[in-house]
Amino acid sequence: MNKRKTPLASLILGCLILLSLTSSCQQKKQEKKVNHTFALGDSAFLLDHKPFQIISGEMHYPRIPREAWLDRMKKAKAMGLNTISTYVFWNLQEPQKGKFDFSGNNDIAQFVRDAQKVGLWVILRPSPYVCAEWEFGGYPYWLQNIKGLVVRSKEKQYIEEYKKYIDEVGKQLAPLQINHGGNILMVQIENEYGSYGNDKSYLQLNEQLFRNAGFDGLLYTCDPPEALNNGYLTGLLPAVNGLSDTTAIKNIIRKHHSGKGPFMVAEWYPAWFDWWGTKHHTVPAEAYAKQLNNILKAGISINMYMFHGGTTRGFMNGANYKETTPFEPQISSYDYDAPLDEAGNVTEKFKVFRSVIEKYLPKGEKLPPIPAPKPTMEISDIQFTAATSIANILSTSIKSPMPLTFEALQQAYGFVLYRTILEGGAKGILQLDSLRDYAIIMINGQRVGVLDRRLNQNSMSLSFPKGNDTLDLLVENLGRINFGPNLLKNNKGITHSVSFAGKELKGWTMYDLPFDNMVQYHFEGNKSRKNEPILRKGSFQLTKIADTYLDMRKWGKGVVWINGHNLGRYWRVGPQQTIYVPAEWLKKGENSIEILELLKPEQTELKGIQFPILDSLQTE
Repeated sequence: MNKRKTPLASLILGCLILLSLTSSCQQKKQEKKVNHTFALGDSAFLLDHKPFQIISGEMHYPRIPREAWLDRMKKAKAMGLNTISTYVFWNLQEPQKGKFDFSGNNDIAQFVRDAQKVGLWVILRPSPYVCAEWEFGGYPYWLQNIKGLVVRSKEKQYIEEYKKYIDEVGKQLAPLQINHGGNILMVQIENEYGSYGNDKSYLQLNEQLFRNAGFDGLLYTCDPPEALNNGYLTGLLPAVNGLSDTTAIKNIIRKHHSGKGPFMVAEWYPAWFDWWGTKHHTVPAEAYAKQLNNILKAGISINMYMFHGGTTRGFMNGANYKETTPFEPQISSYDYDAPLDEAGNVTEKFKVFRSVIEKYLPKGEKLPPIPAPKPTMEISDIQFTAATSIANILSTSIKSPMPLTFEALQQAYGFVLYRTILEGGAKGILQLDSLRDYAIIMINGQRVGVLDRRLNQNSMSLSFPKGNDTLDLLVENLGRINFGPNLLKNNKGITHSVSFAGKELKGWTMYDLPFDNMVQYHFEGNKSRKNEPILRKGSFQLTKIADTYLDMRKWGKGVVWINGHNLGRYWRVGPQQTIYVPAEWLKKGENSIEILELLKPEQTELKGIQFPILDSLQTE
């Protein structure tokens, strides 16, 4: 039976609602943002009008699983950092022209808010160009499809696209600046521009674009010492990269900043990155601990590049190239020999640097305990139950008399298969003009050779059997150049012509293979033909979750996906021989795995081990 409310009950209910509303209002008042001030003093940064020394470390949101952002930030605090620094990556935020993505691991605003949760300030580096050993230096591939567009210039079309990008970034991040109650201390315009050009009017345009996008706080530039004269902009703080001599740091900044400070090393390198086929780079902690001590003792602010590198997953690695040196595509691991390793574990370098930083903490401040190592596990029961050849997953095609580049095919990353039909029974030299970057050469579906841009290979001798023969060229984009003047020469695929026995080959059919959605591929059986690239599918069962590393030493070259996540490339040449699998992307029960193997289709044995192998070179 329903009971009617008495006047007293109604009164009590009303009081409870009023109390609840009052409590809610008080909570909102407590959560109201506090607007701090951050400014340049004559010799130091001023946080709320008091001297503040930035002790920062670089870490990039896309190189860390979103689920692990807070973990890495807490470890930054544990080493003594009060700030973290990150780039913003245009090619992630606008992967296709006009289509912006700030979701999932691209949610840079949440990355900044997470830092605030753990008490870290943020240095933001949203320049359209980032370098960062990142594909095309952060530029989206589609810029190359706009005829006449010139990056890092005042060219009209570039500035139009730049403005759209920075305006969208401003909507996400300008409200998180310190003068708006957020934790972004300062924002960098451009990135080491002095190593690329010296157009001060271009830098002024950069500043204006940032201001118009809502970045109304402290802006700065950064350049190596030899390029600082080209890259600084009057009125902004000229930070310097790569210096450790405290007198030199102060002198060069004073020279360009009205004889004043503050003094900032925007990129201090206690480590370095790797590229395929070259020895793993390591930098002893002890050699750099003295530098760190001297810099902090002199009151100079610092950002170490990197504090934690993580992993350059998918096809996002960049490459270096000069006409005088080989093409150098970077590996997927961005371990960087940093204080936190690729998986986010404390290293000896972390401990050594922490002991230095402890000496310069504000009075009364103590560091959290050193975090324990993360658990790892072995996986021994990976079973591959299905497979398919590249020929079986070809779908839409484009025909053209001449081979087309990735860009002309509207394809950003991955692979393209180029196919033409020849009248057989001939021998001669196959010549690929400007191959970019790696090609599997197949006749009638069978691999007969490989061409590798790293080794300046663009031709090989071929012999065709009698009859009509299918010539397939499976071309991989190994990463667009991320540094130097060749940013403007970054088309991928077969960029000019193909000839055989001195005659240009025409009549091409091209198939796009971006491998950006593994669900679309149909697998059947588990057999493979010799010398044919293969896509394998399998699974493994887990009763517990922990980090692991896939041991790829018996495999040839390819890409790995687990539970839909592209974990990056592997390549027998090394130095990286393992692929890091973060616990955050595993689950109890059944886990799926796919592997694209280019060179050893017969290989099926794979296991997870408890440690990384990042320093082993092998022959291909």
